[in-house]
Amino acid sequence: MHRWFAGAMLGALLLILTACGGGSTPEPTPVPPPTTAPTATLLPVVEPTATEAPPAPTEAPTVAPAAQPAPAGDAAVVNFWTSDNEPKRVAVYRSLANRYMADHPGVTVNVIPYVESTTLQQLEAAQAAGELPDLIRVGIEWVAALDGAGLLNTDAARAVVQSVGESDFREGVLAMVTDAASGDLLAVPYDGWIQALWYRRDRFEQLGLKTPISWADLNQACDTIEAGGDPAFAMVLPTAGNQNYVHQVFEQVAMSNNAWPFDAAGNVTMNTPEMVEALRFYAGLQRCSPDAPQDLYGARERYERDESAMLFYSTYIMDDLIDGSDSADGTKIEIAVENLPGKTGFTSSLAGPNGVASYGQLVTLALLDGASLAAQDVARFFLQEGYLDILATAPLGKVPVLESALEPWATSSPVFEAYSPATLGHIANGYATMKRWVLRPEYDRAQKATIGAIEARLIIPAAIEQIVLGNLTPEAAAQQLQAQAEELYRVRKESGG
Repeated sequence: MHRWFAGAMLGALLLILTACGGGSTPEPTPVPPPTTAPTATLLPVVEPTATEAPPAPTEAPTVAPAAQPAPAGDAAVVNFWTSDNEPKRVAVYRSLANRYMADHPGVTVNVIPYVESTTLQQLEAAQAAGELPDLIRVGIEWVAALDGAGLLNTDAARAVVQSVGESDFREGVLAMVTDAASGDLLAVPYDGWIQALWYRRDRFEQLGLKTPISWADLNQACDTIEAGGDPAFAMVLPTAGNQNYVHQVFEQVAMSNNAWPFDAAGNVTMNTPEMVEALRFYAGLQRCSPDAPQDLYGARERYERDESAMLFYSTYIMDDLIDGSDSADGTKIEIAVENLPGKTGFTSSLAGPNGVASYGQLVTLALLDGASLAAQDVARFFLQEGYLDILATAPLGKVPVLESALEPWATSSPVFEAYSPATLGHIANGYATMKRWVLRPEYDRAQKATIGAIEARLIIPAAIEQIVLGNLTPEAAAQQLQAQAEELYRVRKESGG
């Protein structure tokens, strides 16, 4: 597939993501597939996900910069976009790129940080400039969307996996990036994390509360440590309509009630009794949280400041419980609790009325169609010679996908010393238990692409914000989500997904 055709497919994908109008929040005007180069104005810019530190303005441009021109002769240019946009991590990627270029003088590697929640705007702007990336670091939900747009080079992904060695990839991770129907390997697994409910174990013991592993346990803790208690709040409920963080937490709640976006017959099921019940339970936790909307910054800051007793977050938080996280304005949060890691417990599984679910993320390296052959070797390099350096930038938020990296990773940081071997073992083995809507094996390509669009479009966070603000009931929100998802699915199927 040539780059111009990939660009046309991207236009179709952008149509999918803007075709879902109406509802309680303003929506962009739907547009037809572009016949000329589009502009990067179709989707709103939203905050980074719960797993990423806020990027410095100079590190995450609104649109990706143009690539350096390829030198003459046999030289190659590899444009690598990374959603690891925190400045310290970007510096490590660029140091590794310089190391690679020193050993491969004919290759130029451009490391371009970006905010993953603006992936589609960035790709659209790059396509308009004729500068689509060769290699891009994205979460598994984006792989489905990029696959639906016909942008992936599956042969290149398989070549990278084979050069690393299929047997070195940990059990289950290759299946997550393989299309069950065709056997195509869509992207290269890279690292990942698991989501958990972190809680003040010392406070729970003092109050005689159970470990919060079920809806009932969460409700009991919420009512015991209600707003105005000690600490001030039982939790900070994610409710910001412009953050994927809200989707991540809600998806786990939904799965714990056996609520999924499609049934076995291929029908959209965003308005089932199970989904309504999940929305009602989630929004009900607002009673013991600060006023909505609340975002990822408020959630982690209040936990670190001893102002809340529970926190939904990924394993990226484990470093921050020791050193303090970066706030939205770039200042450092001071930990208000001595030995906070030692006083913190966590549970990665949530038991609901109709099931038990864990949630996690697999991050991938995706090679786009038309990418240079050198991009394959750069991807291999980031998985081999440069791998431990990348993992060390946030070791507990970057669980290795390679068996050969597991032992050196487990001793790569002093952060590990603050947590028990049982905790570390649970995190290391998270790939074996994590669930995602987009990973359900019976879903076809069109359904997975629709799920990617649901997440990218932030329709669930927008609905939840309106519920907790009192503008929608759970039933009305479910009907809105049903109509939006049906439209996304219709356009996906018509585009040949």
